[in-house]
Amino acid sequence: MSDVKINESSQVEDNAEEKEEEKDWAAAKAFFEHLKTNKPRPPKPGFAVTIAVSSRTLFNMVAERLIYEKEGVENYVAYQVEHENEPLKPGPAFPFVKALMTVNARLRELYPDSEELFDIVLMTNNHAQVGVRLINSINHYDLTIERFCMTGGKSPIGYLKAYMTNLYLSKNAEKVTEAIDEGIAAATMFMPETENELCDNQLRVAFDGDAVLFSDESEIIVKQSGLDSFFEHEKKFENKPLAQGPLKCFLEALGKLQRKFYTKNERLDCPIRTFLVTARSAASSGARVLKTLRSWGLEVDEALFLAGAPKGPLLQKIKPHIYFDDQMFHIEGAKELGTISAHVPYGIGQKYHRGKLIEQPKKE
Repeated sequence: MSDVKINESSQVEDNAEEKEEEKDWAAAKAFFEHLKTNKPRPPKPGFAVTIAVSSRTLFNMVAERLIYEKEGVENYVAYQVEHENEPLKPGPAFPFVKALMTVNARLRELYPDSEELFDIVLMTNNHAQVGVRLINSINHYDLTIERFCMTGGKSPIGYLKAYMTNLYLSKNAEKVTEAIDEGIAAATMFMPETENELCDNQLRVAFDGDAVLFSDESEIIVKQSGLDSFFEHEKKFENKPLAQGPLKCFLEALGKLQRKFYTKNERLDCPIRTFLVTARSAASSGARVLKTLRSWGLEVDEALFLAGAPKGPLLQKIKPHIYFDDQMFHIEGAKELGTISAHVPYGIGQKYHRGKLIEQPKKE
C-alpha cells in the first residue's frame, strides 16, 4: 500500500515539474516574440510563403565554382575566407528576391502585425566557413535573409519540408528534380544573356501551363499523337479540370498574398502580377486551362495564348522577375532576349528537345 502512495506522490511531482517547464518555455517564447528591433524579422514559417534559394542562384559564383571543380573543396573554402569582405555579384535570383522584399514592405504597411509574408531562406550545401562571405554579401545589398541552411557538402533537399518551403530555386538540376519528386515546387535558374530593366515596385511572375501549373497529361497526347488528337482531347474534356502540376502550389501561395491587397481595395495597385504564357491555341485548347484555374479558385492577371509562336519576344515585353517553363528550348529563347528563366524538370517534355525524342540510355 505504501508503494502505491509513493508512486502517486512521485507522479504528482513529475506533473508539477512538467507544468513548470511548460510555463518557463511559454515565458521564454513570449519574451523572444516581443523583442523589438528596427530591422524586419522573418515571419513565422507556418504563415509565411517560404522561398528557398541556393547561394549560386542568389549570387554569381561562377569563378568560385571553377575553383571548387579544378582545385577541390579545401582551396575553394580558403579562397572564400580570404575574400569574405568582397561582396559577391548578383545572380539570377537576385532581382526576384529584391522584388519579394518590395512586396513584404507593402504588406507590412497594410498589415503591420501579419505574419503572411515572403520568407527567404538561403539553402546551400556550402561549408559553414563560407557563410561569412555570404552574410557579408547579403548585408552589403541590404537583403532581409535571416534563415540559413548550410549543409557542408551534403544535399540540402532533406531540409526543405522542415523549412516549410513553398518554392526552391537552384542551379543544380539534380537537386531540383529531387525536390520535385518530394512534392516541392522547384526550378533550375538561368542567368539571361542580356539584361532587361525590371519593374522595381511590382513582383512579376510568369508561368508556362502544361507540366508547370498543370500536369503533363495533355503534353503527352501532343508528343505521342499530334496536335489534332490534342485538340480533340481538350474539346472532349473541356469541363474536366487538369491535374495539378509541380508549381500549382506556388501560384496558390501568390494568390493568397494577392487577395490581402484586394481586401484593402488595392487590386489595381497590387505589387504582385502573374502571367500565364502558353504555347496553346486559345480557341482550340484554351478553355480547359481557364476552367481548370477557376475550379481551383485561382486566377492569373494575364493569360497569353501564343499558338506555337516563340515566347521570348513576348516575355521581353512582360519583363518578369522569373519565368517558369518545362521545356529547355523555351528557356533558351527567353534568356537570349534577357528574361530570367527557370526550368521545371517535370513531365514527358524532358524526353524531347525541339520536338524530337531524345535517345534514352539503354538499360543493361
